[in-house]
Amino acid sequence: MKFANLDLQGMVLIELTARRDDRGFFLERFQVPAFRDAGLPTHFVQDNHSRSLPRVLRGLHYQHTPGQGKLVGVVRGRIWDVSVDIRPGSPTFGQHFGIELSDVNGRLLWVPAGFAHGFCVLGEEPADILYKADALYNPAGEGGILWADPELAIPWPIQEPILSEKDRRQPSWAAYRANPPAWGS
Repeated sequence: MKFANLDLQGMVLIELTARRDDRGFFLERFQVPAFRDAGLPTHFVQDNHSRSLPRVLRGLHYQHTPGQGKLVGVVRGRIWDVSVDIRPGSPTFGQHFGIELSDVNGRLLWVPAGFAHGFCVLGEEPADILYKADALYNPAGEGGILWADPELAIPWPIQEPILSEKDRRQPSWAAYRANPPAWGS
């Protein structure tokens, strides 16, 4: 595993190493000593598995009470994964980071609490996303920001995404900035 700190403070890209042969491959997705040495969480309380069809876009979502960090990876298909720094007072507040995660490229992304997260499915195949969370999901502590807010100017690589009704009606970035939630643990 190789760990690279990203420009948005707290975000880390993890490059996995696959051992391949004519039968397939084997790789380690998580190892306590390696994550501890990289300064990342080693205690996760929830594993989630999401399957999305081509052109589906989910997000931008966040958990504020409790704040929830996510270790995101893809085990089938390809996604464009996006995180937005929504921590008031952060030097990168309002900035976003996007990267392709796939079942082939061997990447995981650590998205700490204080980031809104979303993704869209690339290509013509469904995508299965696995993510570990360092805090339990609390429906009363979730929030969202409109995925296509022009002020954020996220360059989503798909046209006419398939969205949930909830994601169509998320508040604007301006509304979030005017009234950010109290971040709890």
